[in-house]
Amino acid sequence: MHISYNWLKQFIKIDITPEETSVLLTDLGLEVEGLETYESLKGGLKGVVVGHVLSCEKHPNADKLNVTKVDLGNGEIVQVVCGAPNVAAGQKVPVATIGTELYDAEGNAFQIKKGKIRGEESFGMICSEVELGIGTNGNGILVLEDKWEAGTPAATLFNIVTDSVFEIGLTPNRSDAMSHWGVARDLRAGLIQNVPNSATNEIITPSVSKFKVEKRTLKMDVVVEDFKKAPRYCGVTISGIEVKPSPEWLQNRLKAIGITPKNNVVDVTNYVLHDLGQPLHAFDISKIKGGKIRVKTLEAGTAFTTLDGVERKLHQDDLMICNENSPMCIAGVFGGLDSAVSENTTAIFLESAFFDAVSIRKTAKRHGLNTDSSFRFERGIDPSITEYALKHAALLIQDVAGGEITSDIVDLYPKRIEDHSVFLNFNHINRILGEEISKETIKKILVTLDIKVTNISDMGLGITIPAYRWDVTREIDVIEEILRVYGYNNIKMSSKLNATISNSSRLDDHKVQNIVANQLVAQGFYEIMSNSLTTPEYSKLSEQLKDTTQVNVLNALSADLSIMRQTLLFGGLEAMSYNINRRHSDLKFFEFGKSYNNMFSNYEEVKHLALFSTGNNVKASWNTNQTPTDFFEFKGYINAILSRLGISKFTTQPIHNDVFSEGIAYYIGNEMIVEFGILKKAILKHFDIKQEVCYANFIWEQVLKVLSTKIKVAEINKFPTVKRDYALLVDEHITFEQIYNLAKQVDKALINDVSLFDVYQGDKVAEGKKSYAISVYMQDANKTLTDAQVDKVMSKIKHQLETELAAQLR
Repeated sequence: MHISYNWLKQFIKIDITPEETSVLLTDLGLEVEGLETYESLKGGLKGVVVGHVLSCEKHPNADKLNVTKVDLGNGEIVQVVCGAPNVAAGQKVPVATIGTELYDAEGNAFQIKKGKIRGEESFGMICSEVELGIGTNGNGILVLEDKWEAGTPAATLFNIVTDSVFEIGLTPNRSDAMSHWGVARDLRAGLIQNVPNSATNEIITPSVSKFKVEKRTLKMDVVVEDFKKAPRYCGVTISGIEVKPSPEWLQNRLKAIGITPKNNVVDVTNYVLHDLGQPLHAFDISKIKGGKIRVKTLEAGTAFTTLDGVERKLHQDDLMICNENSPMCIAGVFGGLDSAVSENTTAIFLESAFFDAVSIRKTAKRHGLNTDSSFRFERGIDPSITEYALKHAALLIQDVAGGEITSDIVDLYPKRIEDHSVFLNFNHINRILGEEISKETIKKILVTLDIKVTNISDMGLGITIPAYRWDVTREIDVIEEILRVYGYNNIKMSSKLNATISNSSRLDDHKVQNIVANQLVAQGFYEIMSNSLTTPEYSKLSEQLKDTTQVNVLNALSADLSIMRQTLLFGGLEAMSYNINRRHSDLKFFEFGKSYNNMFSNYEEVKHLALFSTGNNVKASWNTNQTPTDFFEFKGYINAILSRLGISKFTTQPIHNDVFSEGIAYYIGNEMIVEFGILKKAILKHFDIKQEVCYANFIWEQVLKVLSTKIKVAEINKFPTVKRDYALLVDEHITFEQIYNLAKQVDKALINDVSLFDVYQGDKVAEGKKSYAISVYMQDANKTLTDAQVDKVMSKIKHQLETELAAQLR
């Protein structure tokens, strides 16, 4: 947003420089991102002065040149060689002195330098209109009125306007500052509080006391059919106007803030928009069929051509300004081509309205339009100035285009938008700010922000906040307002640093995340961040995802981003598909993120850690075979995470659903902490992924509940480990986990581990059976094991397996 320094001075007396104003505005929360200089004529005619031609003689070496002596004021007389046919002694002329930069028609600069022309020295240039950039006559030099004194800067003669323009990075909540008036209000508060002896006291607003209805000859009937979308609608007719270019002062105001002038009527509406923050629209009355304005919605699909010449199909919720038969304007967003003001317009209906912010935002998004008008309506304007801005604009149009007010103002405002009240507790202010601010200072700041103090007590203040402050509705909002005007830099920082050390042995969430993330990165994983918004089409890929439990976005940017994700799976697969399509097929990703569900109107967020792995774990080289990632290696990553977090006692269950072709879930009690496995090809096909993908879903909140921060330390055992193997024939439904648990229970003190090193099902094994080859590792902490002790343990294991699982030794 661009704000003119000169324009601000129409509202407020500023006695600090533009640079100092930039600092103050930034401290107030209106961050100045840039400060530029505007000149109505490029270069501002700096270095060009009035010269008095004392003498003019023919050049000795050139028939068409003259050698002149020119007085530049203060006794400075220079020689200038000039080729203009109309130069003569006694004239007052514009002279570009040495070092002056002038600009050609394309805006390219050229500098005036000392030089010799046919042997005669020249110390400047006597200029024509074209050379100065102020006209089109280049046949001779510009001869000035004799009244101007030599040495007078030329910028004074031609009323060159120079301005400083602030580029403000306005945050979306500060809709009250979307105009020069709004910025001036903030600046006044900042000056009174932070600049001692400031001349600022009151905001000077444009007077509308001269507004009057000259005739009542052109009444316009107005009907608002939807007051929810248009809570207030004002309008007036102006007849006998002449549409033409705007006067220079108006053009310069608009050019300074980057707006190209069009004609006097349109320029006034743009001026008032940036002046007061109230969007306006002017309709050519001759194009309002039936002499009636209707504010309503139309049927979906209705064709409407906007000012840019594009035909758009309307939505049934788009609020339109219509005549008796057809639409003329998308309310608050963009005007129509068929009702626009043109050079032939002689009478207008001038509209000033307050439209619902949500309705305007949705309409602008639907049609891909972003105008100065919609920008303000979307964020909320001041409902109390609708009529005032209309009168101000009407008077300006009369000044620049002539005409008469030919109707009373129509003001349809059935339900007034009231100011809102808040109680402000003094103790809360001091607690949040960290230091005590005097009650008088608080009251003074509130008054400068147009916040009325309605009652005072020892506890606090009853205050009324103006309706245009849409972002200030709670006590904490008011405290933030006080703080930004008081000045963040004025809050004293203590030289003493206090810290509270928690006795809790639990780790914070972010610390656990860092531990796991560092471990995964060391194992070759890359962290990704996918969008929380996704497409409802993904819900069709799994029966576990229900349309009834998804969280829909009310103001969706597109159909593909219209719901909140119910799982992190599809965002990760999108990232995998993107990389695989670009010939990066060996991938390992992880993501911390949330899923969102709507369980019977009870919205919930659940945090997850998702892991993805596909492709080769080891690339082929001259001494190494290519090794693809498989289920068991992926399981190792899962177990390593749980081991690092001290989670070891869990149960496993196989997964049977439409996401995993084979998978396992780990449980602690009845709570699942992770599920993982190989994804089904039907899901991968949707993302055009043809290679196997392993996926894991940690329920992060459950992980945080059961993790342990205790570290067990033990001496390295000095005695040897003994290994014995068994080949077992078991029923095919028997899992290794069952064998592991039975074997470990035989002697927990001696048996360190039980591992599976071979699985076989084939011709030499009976149908319905399979062969497991296991290794049992034993070790005593105090002595070397004897053969008798080892055989005894192995015999017990054999007995347990035969009894419980009907296993047979092969």
